[in-house]
Amino acid sequence: MSVTPDFIQNVEDGSCVLRFSGNLTLLRIRKLSEQLESVDAQDLTVDLSEVERMDTVGAWLVHKLQRDRGAKLVGASREQQVLIDHVAAADQPVKMQRDAPPALIRVVSQVGEWTNNFLSTMLGMLGFFGAMLISFGHIIRHPRRFRWNAVITRFEVVGVQALFIIGLMSFLVGIVIAQQGAVQLRQFGAEVYTINLIGRSSVKELGVLMTAIMVAGRSGSAFAAQLGSMKLNEEVDAMRTIGVSPMEALVVPRVLATVLMMPLLGFFAAMMAILGGGIFCWLSLDIPPVTFIQRIREVVPMTDLYQTLIKAPVFGMIVAMAGCYQGMQVEGNAEEVGRRTTTAVVQGIFLVIVLDAFFAVFFTEIGWL
Repeated sequence: MSVTPDFIQNVEDGSCVLRFSGNLTLLRIRKLSEQLESVDAQDLTVDLSEVERMDTVGAWLVHKLQRDRGAKLVGASREQQVLIDHVAAADQPVKMQRDAPPALIRVVSQVGEWTNNFLSTMLGMLGFFGAMLISFGHIIRHPRRFRWNAVITRFEVVGVQALFIIGLMSFLVGIVIAQQGAVQLRQFGAEVYTINLIGRSSVKELGVLMTAIMVAGRSGSAFAAQLGSMKLNEEVDAMRTIGVSPMEALVVPRVLATVLMMPLLGFFAAMMAILGGGIFCWLSLDIPPVTFIQRIREVVPMTDLYQTLIKAPVFGMIVAMAGCYQGMQVEGNAEEVGRRTTTAVVQGIFLVIVLDAFFAVFFTEIGWL
């Protein structure tokens, strides 16, 4: 018998009988489907007694005749009948978009997912911090493994090249603080206390905090993008293959350079903010520079400077660790680099603000007001 699908149309007892033969399979059924379109009888009987093979496409053709034209089925083997029944059971409308869960369940689910991601990230960063300490220990025991050139290069990138943008930002912030403070204090005839506001806020908080945020957006993102690109290009795996530790070669120089440069950048930012505030006081409040400087020396205690010098290295380590950690987590494609870079910036800024709040409470408790 020919394997080419075919059918014979007969009229028996007033009913139109379609007697199929051959193979009702995908590769041979297209022409047969076109021929069936020309059959216009309504009372149909489908005879499969001469069909040799049938796949799901053939079963769908028979089921469609049953569904649309009410055809009766005869002569089907047990296997053919089972296949047709399965196709008929699968003929159900499919939702193009699933039903949205209730709002409360959706909110709880998102909160749980965010909490889980936050905890897993904190745990990963804790492990990353431990691995970094181990690398520092190896370098201390084997000083020749320390990469001076890499650290000095990061000094320039993190510190020297950031001086202009950090200085300009701090200068403008100092002017804004002076202007807004003077407007409010003028109502009480206490414009001279604008100097107190500028000095203490710049040295104690804003200088180091704004510097940390700027370094997170500038250097932290760069670290994540650089290490992420190296992960995608398999350069990190190649370093491990030749016996070079990625932590010692890539992470430690970046973290060390950021930790060492942050106190200098924080102090520089505080001085630029004071300079901006001083110029505003000179031009708008008629406070001479000599008086301004003398007042700054009186109202800004050394403990404020100590706080800045203590917080700055911690902030630098957090920002650098966040950037390096997210960069080392890149896998898959270039889109992951962008996502991890964004995460590194957000994570670094968030942790800096949290730690700044902790330091504020801690220094208040020990009497460094």
